[in-house]
Amino acid sequence: MTDQSANQMWGGRFAAGPDAIMEAINASIGYDQRMAPQDIAGSRAHAAMLAATGIISDTDAEAMREGLLTILSEIEAGQFAFSAALEDIHMNVEARLKDLIGEPAGRLHTGRSRNDQVATDFKLWVRDQLDAAIDGVQALMRALLAQAEQGADWVMPGFTHLQTAQPVTWGHHMMAYVEMLGRDLSRFRDARTRMNESPLGAAALAGTSFPIDRAMTAEALGFDRPAANSLDAVSDRDFALEFLGAASICAMHLSRLSEELVIWSSAQFRFVTLSDRFSTGSSIMPQKKNPDAAELIRAKIGRIFGANVALTMVMKGLPLAYSKDMQEDKEQVFDAADNLMLALAAMTGMVSDMSANRPALEAAAGSGFSTATDLADWLVRALNMPFRDAHHVTGSLVAIAERKGCDLPDLTLADMQGVHSAITEGVFDVLGVHNSVASRTSYGGTAPVRVREQVARWQEALS
Repeated sequence: MTDQSANQMWGGRFAAGPDAIMEAINASIGYDQRMAPQDIAGSRAHAAMLAATGIISDTDAEAMREGLLTILSEIEAGQFAFSAALEDIHMNVEARLKDLIGEPAGRLHTGRSRNDQVATDFKLWVRDQLDAAIDGVQALMRALLAQAEQGADWVMPGFTHLQTAQPVTWGHHMMAYVEMLGRDLSRFRDARTRMNESPLGAAALAGTSFPIDRAMTAEALGFDRPAANSLDAVSDRDFALEFLGAASICAMHLSRLSEELVIWSSAQFRFVTLSDRFSTGSSIMPQKKNPDAAELIRAKIGRIFGANVALTMVMKGLPLAYSKDMQEDKEQVFDAADNLMLALAAMTGMVSDMSANRPALEAAAGSGFSTATDLADWLVRALNMPFRDAHHVTGSLVAIAERKGCDLPDLTLADMQGVHSAITEGVFDVLGVHNSVASRTSYGGTAPVRVREQVARWQEALS
């Protein structure tokens, strides 16, 4: 298409076409063509409404409908020739529609603007991504639930500061991520509910004098209602920012799990074995099995965080209503959505395929004086000792065990009574790691009975 024909789309406002630099900075078709299905869906709904309200004829509306379906099939088949001279997906579709049906194509834009059109397209696209994210999070939660159910009573060390703290169960650790992802699921669902208002019909910024039916187009496109203020409708990108915010928090959770998988799969820990499908070898070290999928997830998270910050910076200084700055919204969101979905899929695959090394987990669970807190709690319960005193006695016993090169359960009763004479044989009932985790029966605790309750609760919630 020539510059002159492109200019005709603007009704002759410009005497000469933009130079190559202006065309390059102004055009968005290179990325917003991803919204073609949403753009065509919006145009079909708008055309049907224009006919229903008598603004255009049924004949013109039918021609538009058939033409738009033809364009959609051309795009899906890879046979559509996108033009940078036409700037964006909206003008590309409209120009092709004119090629197909002639004069009626010019009536499609009645009662709307590119401002409300792009807001509608983008909302529809983000809504689809929210639905995909919801599905992806649920799939990962189910994979974690399967791990938790299998290892509800497998003991492992719980950490604070990455130092051994207290024994927990493998199932309890897996369920911690289920809870995190459950909040992510809630955020994505809340964002979808909040954003589900239609901008279509807000026109450029002030609404339109044509007797359009915005409720009709909103319903046709699956929105709950039309957006109530035309200025806000065309300038709102909260829905994109909220998606990026929820995606960033979800991505942070994925990065934390990635970090643990990297550590746990190392030769020093040997807590898990990742499948060959999500690991790679070294070009020169034949013994290596690298957790590359986890590392790449951990790295890709930065792109999602970056998109969130970038779009916030674009929007922070814009007056009402639409400004061309807002064209910079889509690339950030597209990239973040792609990487979130890839990270969710890869993590779901890793979690589904990984094998926990139960003997290594159990051996590590008993190291590092992990039952010291159980000893202190026993002193409080059995001897009615103030907790601070019990803490001091336990610390003294830990120091003895360190000098002897053994763990707390390996101390003799004489060793213990040398620190406090009232200690009895009953103390050994709480020092084993299995006894420790079984005793943590408070709501939300690591006891296997509590883990299985939480697994069942989430399985029901996700069903």
